[in-house]
Order: sequence, then C-alpha cells, then structure tokens
Amino acid sequence: MVAATAGASRPDAALLAAGSGGLAALLQFAGALKSVPGLAGLPFDLTAMAFALLLPSLVVLLLARRWRLGRGLALPLAASLALLLWLVLAGSWSVSEEVLQEKLPALALLAPPMLLAGLLVGGDAATLRRFCATTLLVGLVVGGGIAWGVATGQVVLGGNGASAELVRVQYQLAGLAIACATGLAALRVAEAHGWWRLPWLALTGLLAAAVLVPGGRLALLAAGAGAAGAPALFWLLRGRWLVALGWVAGMLAAGLLGLGLLLASPRGAAGLRTLERVFGAPTTNTPARVVLWSEALRWGGEAAPLGLGTGGFPQAAGFGERRGMYPHNHALEALAEGGLPALALWLAAFGGGAVLALRQARHVAPGRAARIAAVTLPVALSVMVSTDLGNRMAWFALGLLLSLAVESEAAPAGGA
Repeated sequence: MVAATAGASRPDAALLAAGSGGLAALLQFAGALKSVPGLAGLPFDLTAMAFALLLPSLVVLLLARRWRLGRGLALPLAASLALLLWLVLAGSWSVSEEVLQEKLPALALLAPPMLLAGLLVGGDAATLRRFCATTLLVGLVVGGGIAWGVATGQVVLGGNGASAELVRVQYQLAGLAIACATGLAALRVAEAHGWWRLPWLALTGLLAAAVLVPGGRLALLAAGAGAAGAPALFWLLRGRWLVALGWVAGMLAAGLLGLGLLLASPRGAAGLRTLERVFGAPTTNTPARVVLWSEALRWGGEAAPLGLGTGGFPQAAGFGERRGMYPHNHALEALAEGGLPALALWLAAFGGGAVLALRQARHVAPGRAARIAAVTLPVALSVMVSTDLGNRMAWFALGLLLSLAVESEAAPAGGA
C-alpha cells in the first residue's frame, strides 16, 4: 500500500478538487465537442483550456485525499511508463521527421498526465460520478448538436473546407463520445427502480439513434457494446446472471429490430452516414485497415527486433509523412515502430490493465466497475482498430482501468 495525504483536509481544497471529474470529461471529449455548431468556432482551443484547468485541479485532488494503491497495480503501471520511455527512445532511429515531431510531444508530454488523470478520476468515487455525469451531458450535446446541424445544413464535421482525413477523425471522436454516453445511460436503466427506468431507457434509445448520424462503424459497435455490456456487468457483479443475459439478448434484439426498420423504410436511413457505411457498397475490394495491418506485420518482421522507430511506419510503408496512415492497431503499431520490446511492454501495460480491471471488478462497488466499463469499452475498441499510440484518450482510459486498484478517502483533519 502507498499513501499520499494532505497536511489537512480543508473545504476550499475539496471545492477546488470537485471540478476534476467534469474537466477530465471535457478534455477526454474535447475533439467531439468541436463538431458541435457554436463550439467549433470558439476563439480558444477547448482542449488546451481543459488541460490547463485540469492539471491544478488534479494536484489539489491528490493532496486532498488519502490514496491506497493495490499491489497488482505495479506491473501494468511500470510497463506503461516504460513503454512511453521506450517509444521516445525509439524516435532516435526513426526514418520519419514530420510524423515523429507530431507524435513525440503526445507521448512524452500528454500521455503521462492523462494516465495519472485516469488513475485519480477513477480512484475517487465522487470524482468518477462527476466525470460520468459530464460525459453523459457531452454525449447529449454532441449527438443533439450534430443531428440538428446536419438537419439544418449548419455543421460540417472537421470544419468548413476541412480535409477528408480531418473529417474522418472528427466523426470518429463524435461517435466515441455518443457511444460512451449511451453505455452510461443504459447503466442508469439498471440502477434505477420502477418507472424511473423508462426515461433512462428512452434516453438510451435516443443516444443509440444519434450515433447513426455522424457515421462510423466503430461508433455503432461501441455504442452497442456499452449499452449491452455495462448494465450486464453491473448485474453480474450483483449475482443476477439471468437478468444480465436477458439484458444482453434484449439489447441485441432491439438493435437488430431498429436497424431493420430503418433499412426497410424508404426514407428512414436517408442521411444516416453510419448505415451508409455499414450497408452501402464497398469502395474498395480490400478494406484499408486490412492493408495497414498486413503492412504493419510485414514491417514488424523485417525491422525486428527494434522496429522502424517511432513514427516510422507511414514512410517505410510507402505512405509518406502522413501520421494518419498508422497501423490502426496499438499492438501492431508497437511491433512495427518499437519492435519486440515495445510489443512486450504494450501487452504488459494495456493487456495487464485489462486483466487487472477484470480481477478487481469483483472487489469494488458494482456501479463503479460498470461505469468504468461504459467509458472504456468504446476506447478499447478504438485502440484495436482506430487510434495510434499517441492518442491521449487511450492513455486516460488505461488510467481508468488501473484505477480499479486505487482507493481514496478524505484525509483526516489533523493530517498524518
């Protein structure tokens, strides 16, 4: 056990720390909020503002609580920091210049504080509740704002005149925000009693429908996984196996029925980009991700054991200095760019974090474990098919998983 305490627990410190959960949610989903009409044209960078406000708030939170760290936390946490250090070192033999310059600051300066933020936010019950409440609100704002903007022709994902690559990233971020909110709303259905479940069920349905607007097959899958998985985990941890299985079956049936009705309607699927991408004619015979995965495996073997160097994959694979052409899978990216050491460290960090979370879920409150599942499942899917190792959302989600081995309580008035 490790403890970090403040000299005294003061009301002003608790008040300052209270904003940590909301600020963390704003930072996690700042990219999605930039797609909302009215927020896309802010005169300041929402990401930078949330980050600047969150850091001092986290420091106060750290000092205003007494923290207990479980022994199982040591290996994945050490592997996470070692992975970041190795990737920074691997930049020294990278063939890239532009991609490396973009990626190194994210790995060296953003990933460590995001990992710490996830640990602190998930480890403190009140802060986690505020984070989830803000995430739910963000999902509603993003989903409603984009739907309204598309209907009125007042929103273009990525901004007016944006490149196709920026538009693609923007709708992915919007979809992830809505998917996380969908899982949290579904969890509230499980936690509510009696008729109070109906408004939460209706909200879950609205969010599930909203995820169809910005487009993205990953978002659709993530929303379904969160809506089915988070409540099922809640009931499983309470020993209600039949209810959990019934909920998963019900969500699957409802999802298939809803998609079927939309596809059967001549006008029902009009303008829903997700359905167009899922059921429309393929643009190429070989999906782009399959090509990227194949190239990453090939270069992982050819550049073994140390890899191409951080950021070196796009240029080595013939795509030029384009950061967007990363392998779209964390494990393959680690292998191709950081070699066997990076792959081993990634498995110990992210794989170890998943194992730790599964083991610790039985030892924490069911609602806490289910909330963390709701906001990490979509990001976990993104890690395997979408984001790169420099994505801050992935490191924050890893911190949330590891936080299941962290406990906090108010520091005693006398210190010590």
